[in-house]
Amino acid sequence: MLHIPFVIPAATRVPGFLLGLALAATPLALAAPPAGQGAAAAAPTASAPSAAVTPPPAAPEAAGEVDTRGLDTEVQGLKKDAVDLNKDLFILEEELLFPANTQVAVFLSMDVGDFFALDAVQLRIDDKEVINYLYTPREVQALLKGGVQRLYVGNLKVGRHELVAYFNGQGPNARPYKRGASIRFEKGVGAKYLELKINDRQQKLQPEFVIKDWE
Repeated sequence: MLHIPFVIPAATRVPGFLLGLALAATPLALAAPPAGQGAAAAAPTASAPSAAVTPPPAAPEAAGEVDTRGLDTEVQGLKKDAVDLNKDLFILEEELLFPANTQVAVFLSMDVGDFFALDAVQLRIDDKEVINYLYTPREVQALLKGGVQRLYVGNLKVGRHELVAYFNGQGPNARPYKRGASIRFEKGVGAKYLELKINDRQQKLQPEFVIKDWE
């Protein structure tokens, strides 16, 4: 029997050292995880930082605005209470300083036009000066609009007294003008009220000064 040796053509021969390298690399390729599993495993690690960042809630700011409005309301309430308290204290102080049985009060009103412009008023009771009041333009305007001023308040004992008032200002043709008026009155038990009235006297084209006793 004729034996023919099996010969690999030269074109298909693979060098031994290349074959060894190929066989040695095969276990590494098998040990490597699939591409899909590797990407899935790495995804949680990359997304973890973004999940930890959250926007701040807006509720505290709204609550702060509500608290501010509530504080403003409380401050306004305290201011009103303070005004009411001062008013009560003022009334109490007057009652203590000027009891009703000895109190005398003098008021002033004006109804004038072209004949007199008020500058000052001086009051004397029983020949003693009790007040000398200078007026501002704003106060004069308030009187001309119908306002009534409490010019003086004091104490007098029971009996007869005399009140003298001197009025200073500008009369007709803007000339300096000074006039006086007086009244004798009886002070009884209880408060006494007097009113100084400045009126225009059309017939004589000059102002008129009157003291009225409120019985």
